[in-house]
Amino acid sequence: MAIKVQETLLCSGRSVCRWLGLNRSTLRYTPKPVPDKTKLLEAEIVKMSKRYPCFGYRKITRKLVEEGWPVGKKLVQRVRCEEGLQVPAPKPRKRRQGLSTGLPQQAQHRNHVWAWDFVSDYTVRGGKLRVFNLIDEFTKECHCIHSDRAIKATDVLTVLQEAIEEHGAPEYIRSDNGPEFIATAIQEWLQGNGIKTIYIDPGCPWQNGYVESFNDKFRGECLNRELIYTLSESRVIFADYQHLHNYERPHRSLGLLTPKAYAKQLTSLSHQPISPAYLTSLSGSGRATPSLCQIGDQPQPLETTNNQPLGNLSL
Repeated sequence: MAIKVQETLLCSGRSVCRWLGLNRSTLRYTPKPVPDKTKLLEAEIVKMSKRYPCFGYRKITRKLVEEGWPVGKKLVQRVRCEEGLQVPAPKPRKRRQGLSTGLPQQAQHRNHVWAWDFVSDYTVRGGKLRVFNLIDEFTKECHCIHSDRAIKATDVLTVLQEAIEEHGAPEYIRSDNGPEFIATAIQEWLQGNGIKTIYIDPGCPWQNGYVESFNDKFRGECLNRELIYTLSESRVIFADYQHLHNYERPHRSLGLLTPKAYAKQLTSLSHQPISPAYLTSLSGSGRATPSLCQIGDQPQPLETTNNQPLGNLSL
């Protein structure tokens, strides 16, 4: 531009540079031709960056140096910026979370809150095993240990329906936000059958502690102790462990009773009569309503003043 002004105005280069605010060396500057070696190096940088699209400029520089190219990281960074080959910043992954239809509940009786979860393992031959566990949080009964190569939402519904036919329907089901549990088909089926869902917060497995505790025992006492060769063999082994858990394994939280024995005790105590005088004394003293275990130790119903027995109260 300065040369064109000088030729148009027929003035000295000093005057042109003074008018344009340029250094006089600008008029005498001649761009140097880019060496062929530099072009080859830049082409190699682009080629290497496209081969490893997830590598940053430091790793690309390292790879080029290993192949014998004399290059610095600043040149690699500049060429990658010019060619638009920078590694994009990682985007946070979106967590899907199920919509809970019930408030978090502590199980108060049998079939109040159920919990389900998955456990993964492999057979001796490398085949994948997906295990679906379903428990009652109050009695600690294991209603199902279902294994398959892959378990879809429809399979979960089938197993759940079989458990409900055998044990009755729960009021709530607690689970994490696995894709099988938050599937639309499962949520619609549960809502249609009056079963409320409780989804724990993402990344908080302790909120589903009962089934996580069962999974830990299941892995330590079964999966880590058995060599499983086939899917059919896994189903036999898991059925044996389910029987062991329900009928033979004592639980400290149940007073060292097995889950089935505790459930049977609850059933028998729920049909025993309660003394009205005992309930009146509890309400007058401000004590809480007795548990089923306390009820079994209470006396028989008292009689009224006209010697007519009061009706028995059953839970």
